[in-house]
Amino acid sequence: MLDQALFALLHVLVFVYWLGGDLGAFYTSHFLTRSNVSADRRFMAAKIVGDVDMAPRTALILTLPTGLLLAEAKGWLALGWPILGVISLISLIWLALAWKLHFEHDSPPAWIKLTDTTLRYGLILVLIIAAAMALTGSITLPLFLALKMLALAGCIGLGLYIRRVLKPLGPALAGLTGDHSAAAEADLALTLNRARPLVMGIWALLLIAAFLGLWTPTSF
Repeated sequence: MLDQALFALLHVLVFVYWLGGDLGAFYTSHFLTRSNVSADRRFMAAKIVGDVDMAPRTALILTLPTGLLLAEAKGWLALGWPILGVISLISLIWLALAWKLHFEHDSPPAWIKLTDTTLRYGLILVLIIAAAMALTGSITLPLFLALKMLALAGCIGLGLYIRRVLKPLGPALAGLTGDHSAAAEADLALTLNRARPLVMGIWALLLIAAFLGLWTPTSF
């Protein structure tokens, strides 16, 4: 029972830091579009958003291994501890790469960016296939776990789309101190306004996944 309690705690902490970090980054991002805030302070706010956002980025990577470990301990899965050990090790390597990208965001190694992106798309595919197989009865898996897999795939997909939406953010911030600051202000506001509904979509999926995890009736 100790392993169940430990893995449950880790999985809950993943949810707490993901949602809490997202809320902190979301709130701080509003300072980027306030015209009464100086450019220097907005640059600082952008750095804070990037730093705080590493909490949900870390949580996303740790969601699957902690969830699988908990499911194995509860008897909902039968992958075996060696396989789960390999999955956990891969997740920790991925997490290290994600942090390296964060610390070297000005000139990140191309191979790390490619690896990170490939892992995200690959995980989406694996989660969707596993959930589809469970829903069609090809594999034995509780329904709530299959639905949680789809929710995680949705979160990763939205996160990738948010990256694309936020690409103009850096140039817009840099333009605040130039001759076309008004245009930069407009681009900044437009970019963040496009990203915010996507972030809220992630919150909705997280809450659904948390509800499914708390429900977990034996017949579900």
